[in-house]
Amino acid sequence: MESTDKISITTKTLSSGNCQVKFFIEDEKKPQYGYLLVNEPKSVGDIIDEIKNRLERRREEMMNLNPFFPLPPVEEDHKFYLFSA
Repeated sequence: MESTDKISITTKTLSSGNCQVKFFIEDEKKPQYGYLLVNEPKSVGDIIDEIKNRLERRREEMMNLNPFFPLPPVEEDHKFYLFSA
């Protein structure tokens, strides 16, 4: 299970009115960062909960991969991007 206890975020309001959230997951074994696009104003706690939910969903989807066809069975999420740091 991924450690998501140490998540830090920075926000930026885009010209479209949406909010771009850049987040960092501070994990010694697997540091990660990513972006989340938020359409409406949310509190920091709600944003962090949304990030945790999407990370958990992504982890579950990766566990369900067929070893013979290792393609993610989900649609691309254009509002959530995750990278290894």
